[in-house]
Amino acid sequence: MLNRSAIIVRPKKPYIDWAARFEDAGSPFKEDDRIVYLLPEYYDDKEALETLERAFDMIFEAELMGWHTKVEDWPQDRTFATFKKWFTVEKHSLVQDLCGDPMEDDEIDQD
Repeated sequence: MLNRSAIIVRPKKPYIDWAARFEDAGSPFKEDDRIVYLLPEYYDDKEALETLERAFDMIFEAELMGWHTKVEDWPQDRTFATFKKWFTVEKHSLVQDLCGDPMEDDEIDQD
């Protein structure tokens, strides 16, 4: 077991409507292929909410960037309340690593 928890966010109608405004609009997500965000461990719903409140802004920006990279076109109101209106959150308190290889981050220079 890893000392991490995980969440998966799924766009709701406000996100889908926002994404559809752009010229390259198609489907802003693949229902069966979402990013899994690893978070610090939590043990109950209260801790999960507190953890999400500390990390939601990074997740919100990652989801917006995944669809449209022009930051000036992003919604200005990116509060936690807006995040909850724009996304459904699946919480997973246990993360099991079944791989024998060490974890690597492909966004960190490995030199």
